[in-house]
Amino acid sequence: MAHNISEKMYGLTQRNSAVRAMFEEGKRLAALYGPGNVHDFSIGNPNFPAPPQVNEAIADIVRSEPSTFVHGYMSNAGYEDVRGAIADRLNRRFGTDFGFSHIIMTAGAAGGLNVILKTLLNPGDEVAVIAPYFLEYGSYIANYDGVTVVVPPNPPDFRPDPAAVGRALTPKTKALILNSPNNPTGAVYSEKTLKGIAAALEEKAAEFGRPIYMISDEPYRELAYDGAEVPWLTSCYRNTIVCYSWSKSLSLPGERIGYIAVSPEADESALILEAAVIANRVLGFVNAPSLIQRVVMRCLDESADLSAYDHNRRLLYDGLKDAGFECTYPEGAFYLWVKTPCDDQRFCEMAKKHNILVVPGSAFACPGYIRIAYCVDPGTITAALPAFRRLAEDLEPVYTARNAV
Repeated sequence: MAHNISEKMYGLTQRNSAVRAMFEEGKRLAALYGPGNVHDFSIGNPNFPAPPQVNEAIADIVRSEPSTFVHGYMSNAGYEDVRGAIADRLNRRFGTDFGFSHIIMTAGAAGGLNVILKTLLNPGDEVAVIAPYFLEYGSYIANYDGVTVVVPPNPPDFRPDPAAVGRALTPKTKALILNSPNNPTGAVYSEKTLKGIAAALEEKAAEFGRPIYMISDEPYRELAYDGAEVPWLTSCYRNTIVCYSWSKSLSLPGERIGYIAVSPEADESALILEAAVIANRVLGFVNAPSLIQRVVMRCLDESADLSAYDHNRRLLYDGLKDAGFECTYPEGAFYLWVKTPCDDQRFCEMAKKHNILVVPGSAFACPGYIRIAYCVDPGTITAALPAFRRLAEDLEPVYTARNAV
């Protein structure tokens, strides 16, 4: 059947985001039953305010800097002083050697991923992703006529197996997308794991005679608990490109602000940066939003209240474990990954009968699990725990049947 939209976009409509679909369902149910009676854990939308320094910076910038400068065009890569401040902070934190020219300001990490994939991919090039993964990666890759190759998940801790990553690489592999702390599992990948993956990439790149880039998607870098360290990937692998976002670390998801950092040691780094600036323009971003660029420059040392996320993490994990659910303890991000005793889609439908909205693991290429976003008001978790216990009672026959096998 012919359609009036492009075949590529028609294909994407058939795999529309389950996260967004559940988010819209939450709004529908809230209108029916009242927001306080719907336990919506569907989307990673931070419910904790941005640090006060953000609003203070906005007010001061609007008052003190010329309007035509604050709201005008700048270089497509972003303001030079903003990029320089970011480079300096990275160098202080990680002992790197970035200059402002290695940084491109983007419309969030998602914008950065699209820019760098457009920059790197030729039709048919492969990009490896590690399940479970944020399924929009596949849409981004397909948008530039690339091919997604899925590395199987590695339960129970869901830290990647470097050998499995190596097996997924072929002569057509252009890049691997890595996401730590991970959405949806909350896993933080150790330096040992990352160096193992880097070794696998180096071995295959030498075998194939072409570089394989590691694209690090880092919206959750600052959200790590219990002293967990999030290694800086350019220190592990020279062909690394980082896509960062302040959506989570400063609770600014709607502002769409982030950056690309290309390792100075990466193969053809100067050409990648030049092409990425052009990609930023031709994709229609032109430049990252101007005002918020200047705001984040003043807030580089600020972060959202990690203790609030940690409180929610413990409250939800302990409550669900007490109710009998099998959960992966999250080291970072703000998601709880829960094993289901039945088909994950069926589980979500059963949960919805208790006005609980969660996302099936199949939406992350890992069926048999569900994701719960705990970046919510703590009262939402407290109110939902009795509903989860009732859901566990509904599931008791399923658990009994599974354990009898």
